Amino acid sequence: MHDYKRPPTLHRYAPRAELELSLSAGQFRLVPANNCLTLSFSQVWDKELFEVHSADCCLVIHNTEEFGERLHRAVQRTLPSWAGIDGAVEYGVRAALGAAFTKSSAEANEHEWQFAWRAMAPQLSLNPVTIKIGSLENFAELRDSASYTV
Repeated sequence: MHDYKRPPTLHRYAPRAELELSLSAGQFRLVPANNCLTLSFSQVWDKELFEVHSADCCLVIHNTEEFGERLHRAVQRTLPSWAGIDGAVEYGVRAALGAAFTKSSAEANEHEWQFAWRAMAPQLSLNPVTIKIGSLENFAELRDSASYTV
């Protein structure tokens, strides 16, 4: 049995310029993967993930429930014929949530929490989509790798 409750914090490792737009405007880019549009976060604050993602900054989201609900509502408005779900990525085994949530054992250190949307009609294209959900400044912050503490 899996617990799909969102983790208490989510972390997105990326270049500072991208994450400043995420913090101020709630701007995120959904990218195609496994016949879905996806947006991935990590459930952990880990200095190694700055290198894995070629990042100099980390967006830390403290209210994951509000964030997740706002994200799903914004995607629903933008892509009304798509169905969304979010959950933990499983490593080395086929995830209960399907291929979009399945990755190799070698990637397990990323501890991903993923948001994914699948087209409900086969003719819909899988192009990247930029979503804006509004400022996250009341429940998120930017941290750089120099501020890393365990």
